Amino acid sequence: MKTNGKHKMGRITLDLEVLNNRDVDSALSGDMDWTKIRHKTIQGIVDTGATRLVLPLSIVKELGLPLSDNQIEVRYANGRKSLRTEVREVLVRLQGREGVYRAIVEPKRDTALIGAIVLEDMDFLVDCTKLRLVPRDPDHIVSEIE
Repeated sequence: MKTNGKHKMGRITLDLEVLNNRDVDSALSGDMDWTKIRHKTIQGIVDTGATRLVLPLSIVKELGLPLSDNQIEVRYANGRKSLRTEVREVLVRLQGREGVYRAIVEPKRDTALIGAIVLEDMDFLVDCTKLRLVPRDPDHIVSEIE
C-alpha cells in the first residue's frame, strides 16, 4: 500500500484497501477462511469538499458489499443532482489505519473518492503544500470529547 500520495493537477491520490466487513466478521468468528475475504486495493482521490466515501460500482460488485435501503441524493460539482445507492460494511484500510463505513455507489467511477467523514474518523490532516495525508498524531487516533 502506498503511503505517499501522488498528485495530478492539485489532487491527492493514494492507494487504499477496501474489504467486505461481513467477510472479516465471518473470518473472526471462524466461519470463513481468512484467505476468502473479498478485498481489493484501489486508487482513491482525497476530496475535502466531499462528505462521504464513494466507490465504483465495479468494486462494490466484486466485493459483494451489502446494499442499504437508503437512496442518497448526490450533488455534483457542476450542479447536477442524482439518486445513488448506498452500501454498508465497507472496511477501509488507509496508511495503517482502518474503519468501517457506508459508501455511495457511483456507476461510472473507476477510483474511490475519500471524503471528510473518512478523513475525520481516521484523524488525517491534508498537507496541501506536499499534497499528502498526514496523521494528526502518528501513534494514535485522537478523538476530542467534552
